[in-house]
Amino acid sequence: MTMVAMLTGAGISTDSGIPDYRGPDGLWRRDPEAERLVTYGPYMSDPEIRRRSWRMRLDGPVLRARPNAAHLAIAAYEKTGNALRVITQNVDGLHQAAGVPARKVFELHGSARSVVCTACQARSSMAEALERVKAGEADPPCRECGGILKSATVMFGERLDPEVLARAMAVAKAAEVFLAVGSSLQVQPAASLAGLAAEAGARLIIVNAEPTPYDPLAHEIVREPIGTALPALLDRLR
Repeated sequence: MTMVAMLTGAGISTDSGIPDYRGPDGLWRRDPEAERLVTYGPYMSDPEIRRRSWRMRLDGPVLRARPNAAHLAIAAYEKTGNALRVITQNVDGLHQAAGVPARKVFELHGSARSVVCTACQARSSMAEALERVKAGEADPPCRECGGILKSATVMFGERLDPEVLARAMAVAKAAEVFLAVGSSLQVQPAASLAGLAAEAGARLIIVNAEPTPYDPLAHEIVREPIGTALPALLDRLR
């Protein structure tokens, strides 16, 4: 049985209504100031940044988003008994929502579906926190200790969880086929997983609309829309 590992980036979720960040029409290009709302230092030190961040989350598409054809194709591939692990840069939880078992999904950048207290580390649901925002709490504090709450995602200025990264690296090294889907492969250390897999002998397949720094290492590059290209590619692998 072929061991397939997949690194997914923002491009896989655009068909679910979640915009990407670094593409030609990406959020950071359209609104560079928005990056401050998800940067740890300003978030922790500036109450106005936090209030704006909560408004952004309230208006954001993540909790309303549903898995698209690409997410569903990955879940269908896994359900046939194929050896599959998904490493994702996304925080939307759509792989799990599509049916991929949570134990097979490594969320490098955390999850936007939960919140965490920066003081006591208590966790709760994002949906509950947003209900508090709707009710008038512009910057809701932790119910346990009164500390600052943040999305359970890795903000700019924070380190990735070393345990999650180590497991993702082990998966990349063990893969016989490594697919990089919808990722610009510019954000490290996540992007380096593609090179790590290729160096370990994996067949590297890149599915992305724009060129990436790892294209020279790829055995195959697919530029077609992910929603149609990925299901066809997984059918071929199966």
